[in-house]
Amino acid sequence: MIEMLNVSKKYSNGITAVNNLSVKIDQGEFVYIVGPSGAGKSTFIKMMYREVKPTSGTVQVGKYNLTTMKEKDVPLLRRFVGVVFQDFKLLPRLTVYENIAYAMEVVEKSPKVIQKRVLEVLDLVGLKHKVRMFPNELSGGEQQRIAIARAIANMPGVLIADEPTGNLDPDTSMEIMHILEEINNQGTTVLMATHNSTIVNDIKHRVLAIENGRIIRDQQEGEYGYEI
Repeated sequence: MIEMLNVSKKYSNGITAVNNLSVKIDQGEFVYIVGPSGAGKSTFIKMMYREVKPTSGTVQVGKYNLTTMKEKDVPLLRRFVGVVFQDFKLLPRLTVYENIAYAMEVVEKSPKVIQKRVLEVLDLVGLKHKVRMFPNELSGGEQQRIAIARAIANMPGVLIADEPTGNLDPDTSMEIMHILEEINNQGTTVLMATHNSTIVNDIKHRVLAIENGRIIRDQQEGEYGYEI
């Protein structure tokens, strides 16, 4: 499903964010990505949806070879890889419905298909009753749930969640986790970068610990392993 082989990324300022990293993640896995700030987690994640290109090595996500793919094919990759950000990135002038529908309109789904799918994903995140509201009328937790709904609207094979509970209280964070678990149970591969030790330690999944651009620990049913 996802494979990186001898991947390095050196930025123009001379910083090597990822250093000769190799890893394989199978279809349907749920993987936490942990490590101290500046360890290379963000670069590692961004390479999976080609926000960042590696300096060397190969990155394969599903059927897509990100190292050799043409720029015109990047939108196809991003239909296959959904991304959820810590700061939601909802469009403020669009309603909940319109925010989710927009993700499907850009890939030219029909209005009938869009309507059905928008209501399906809103049902999954428990916010069908908020369909006509705007982002500023929602709590932070509700905005994150809408961001997740938007990210899975096109039924991606991979969902990347970058600190999805970073700005949320503990109860809301657990609600978000239950949603991500349900998405994973339906067959989607989930990768979640997090500093939330409670979640990692309480809801067990594979843990990849990154330091200095390398994976220093790859542990099934792992622990967070860092002081907070």
